[in-house]
Amino acid sequence: MTLRGKSDPGWSALVEEWKAAQRRLRGRMIITPLDPLPRFIAGADCAFSGDQQTIYAAAVVYDRETRRVIDVAHATRPAEFPYIPTFLSFREGPAIKQAIRALKHEFGAILFDGQGYAHPRRCGIAAHLAIELDQPGIGVGKSRLIGEFGTLASKAGATAPLVDDDEQIGVVLRTQKGLRPVFVSIGHRVDLGSAVKLVAACCTRYRIPEPTRQADLAVAKLKRASDTPAASSRRNRIS
Repeated sequence: MTLRGKSDPGWSALVEEWKAAQRRLRGRMIITPLDPLPRFIAGADCAFSGDQQTIYAAAVVYDRETRRVIDVAHATRPAEFPYIPTFLSFREGPAIKQAIRALKHEFGAILFDGQGYAHPRRCGIAAHLAIELDQPGIGVGKSRLIGEFGTLASKAGATAPLVDDDEQIGVVLRTQKGLRPVFVSIGHRVDLGSAVKLVAACCTRYRIPEPTRQADLAVAKLKRASDTPAASSRRNRIS
């Protein structure tokens, strides 16, 4: 399969459709406290094959009380689009949603590896997918997409508002002393205070909260098993 890209006819129109979809979804976002914080938290992440033609996605359910993963699900789909900043959900979303929907154990919220409200149109991948799934969702970005923040103390648990155009769009959270912070923003059916509390509650000794860290490990394992020379050869023959 060949990725659709900017050279395709109608690409500009497609991007405008995506922008409109993000704005419509933003209008459906529910902001409300998540109280009490749920015990079982889903995490999701994805990776790409070496040739960028295949998306591997993994979703896990993490038990905060026992600190272990109790469910794992996978999805594999062809990649339709290249990476375009601020439109990550259209590239990765279908595979991630498929993996989340394949989970068998219940969960009370989803942590996504990406932005939620902290997005130019206030609808990053965490918001987009959480709204479509109608599940409480939180964006946990490993890097800043937009916004500015002030001085952040080096101690674990330190926070600073992430602000864009005089609006607080998220919180910068240092999960471990001396390590780089993460960028927390709401996705759907959660408020910012609850989002920060839940992310902090899901962190152990690592910078990244366990649900998304474990999803990253699961998808890396899936990629190693699938993205071998033999598997690539099989895909090439099929295509």
